[in-house]
Amino acid sequence: MVKTQNITVKTRGNCEVINITEQVSGAVALADIRQGTATLFNIGSTAGITTTEYEPGLANHDLEAAFEKIAPENDRYEHEQTWHDDNGHAHVRASLLGPSLCVPIVDGRLTLGTWQQIILVDFDTRPRTRTIVCQIVGD
Repeated sequence: MVKTQNITVKTRGNCEVINITEQVSGAVALADIRQGTATLFNIGSTAGITTTEYEPGLANHDLEAAFEKIAPENDRYEHEQTWHDDNGHAHVRASLLGPSLCVPIVDGRLTLGTWQQIILVDFDTRPRTRTIVCQIVGD
């Protein structure tokens, strides 16, 4: 069986980290799948999805600091020269993090560790409304 549900999230951008675990868990519960997988895919090229321990130090500082070292906001990006915008770093960061995640479902629940949550990181330079496709496959 395949069930697809969209999760919509309003963001502030600028490396905002949003815990979407509750929304994904809700989608799994509605799908009534006991064994399978939940695949999450962010529509757009300036945000990414992963898992981490969602706590203030990591979510509000450490991840942003790490991405700033890897793809600094104020560097020169050819993307910005091409499109005359300001979010080249957002595209690079999102490409490195990736737009999707697959989580096993066992006995009707996401198999996440005690301190592991699913997060969306919005790297764009402005607020956005993000759509994450949550496709649940199993029986």
